[in-house]
Amino acid sequence: MKSSNTFFQAKHQYGKRERCIYMGIRPVPFMLSSLFIATIFSIFILYSPNPLTIISNQGLDPVLKQKQQQQHQSPQFDSVQKQQQQQQKQTQSPQGLDYVQKQPPPPPMQGHDSIHKQDPIEGHNSVQEQQQQQQRQRRRHGDQHKPHKKKVNCDFSKGHWVRESRGSFYTNSSCATIPDSKNCFKHGRRDMDFLNWRWKPDQCDLPRFDAKTFLQLVKGKTMAFIGDSVARNHMESLLCLLSQEEIPEDIYKDSEDRFRTWYFRRHDFTLKVLWTKFLVAGEEIMINGTGSSQFNLQLDKVDDEWNKHLPGLDYAIVSAAHWFFRVLYLHEGDNVVGCVYCNEPNVTHRDMNFALQMSFRATFNYINDCKNCSGLVTLLRTFAPAHFENGFWNTGGYCNRTTPSNENEIDLKRFEWDLRNAQVEEIERARKVGKSQGKKFGVVDVTRAMLMRPDGHPGDHWGNKWNKGYNDCVHWCMPGPVDTWSEIFMAVLREEAGLSS
Repeated sequence: MKSSNTFFQAKHQYGKRERCIYMGIRPVPFMLSSLFIATIFSIFILYSPNPLTIISNQGLDPVLKQKQQQQHQSPQFDSVQKQQQQQQKQTQSPQGLDYVQKQPPPPPMQGHDSIHKQDPIEGHNSVQEQQQQQQRQRRRHGDQHKPHKKKVNCDFSKGHWVRESRGSFYTNSSCATIPDSKNCFKHGRRDMDFLNWRWKPDQCDLPRFDAKTFLQLVKGKTMAFIGDSVARNHMESLLCLLSQEEIPEDIYKDSEDRFRTWYFRRHDFTLKVLWTKFLVAGEEIMINGTGSSQFNLQLDKVDDEWNKHLPGLDYAIVSAAHWFFRVLYLHEGDNVVGCVYCNEPNVTHRDMNFALQMSFRATFNYINDCKNCSGLVTLLRTFAPAHFENGFWNTGGYCNRTTPSNENEIDLKRFEWDLRNAQVEEIERARKVGKSQGKKFGVVDVTRAMLMRPDGHPGDHWGNKWNKGYNDCVHWCMPGPVDTWSEIFMAVLREEAGLSS
């Protein structure tokens, strides 16, 4: 009746007449009028694009709440929509733009909880999926504009020394295998600043040595350091570094303590040192039954003392140089092909670079020709220079510096760099030959780095029982810069294993 009253109010505006007409309405006209109104209303409901807007608020509460949530979304969802729109505008490819425009709008949010649970990044999913599909299409069609990731090969040999606050990896008390002659602190060295430096390659960062990772890389393997006492110095440094993760067993030592073997049982890893002066066969010339410090070198024959161990190795780290600074008669077969430091008539004069290079060539040729050495990885550790000042080892030379040198203080035109270059030339030659035979070759290049470390030698802190008054400026204190060799070594091993540094 209320709606009927409202209907007639539109045509009658005074109170008394309104009441009379109202009271005098007959039932039939009233029902026809109501039926007409209901018919018009039903037609409106059926054909209206949005009929719910004229329904009472009470019946539309759930729908209106949903509409309000869609029209008044949280700022978080608004920011996501703006980011989606911005990404769509930035799509430059015509194909990608069409693809974005054809996508249906994202489904409406399903309530307050879903808005709060949604990560803002998830709002980008549709755009990300489109971009991923475009990338897949480019790969399938060989798109020339596809960005390619290039492997960055870092040259660990070029760099400089920077401050390192963490100090050394071990001490002369935490490593029980430091040889007495390298235990500089035991023998009175007091300065410790030389431990607070690390090698920083120019092109990348050299990862700090990780004993656990190293032992995982060489698990089940056998490794040997082949060379002179500086090669042993390197091995002894590595032994101390690894012993911080696992204490090795000393399982073999020869009568002269030149051939040693350690075993890391938990990792089934065997570490050896195979001592040789020249890599090739060499015999000291005796004069009246006394050693002359002059040697005959057989440049076409490697030293049998180390080569007999080669078939059982997985890794061979080869180095030599310091024994070449003396009179050497060079032989090939029964012929004398040259002489170093002898100046004898009718004998071709050769510099020590030639003798060193021919020794490495013979060594790498032997490795490449080894029939039982399949899978062997051979690494050259380049020449590590001595730092005698104001004399040689036997003429009062010393090395008492306490800090590294700068790069502009070293001379790359000196003979040390020539020796390094001769070694690298031969390992590169061997690499090309060995590639077709399943042999691998690499370089642990320490020459430039160690030219800058005159502070790393024992000097007079080496407990020299046999040569009193002489300084050791050839070998390296432990701990000390020599530990960096194993960091470079590990980086090279990771590359060989296909792992990024």
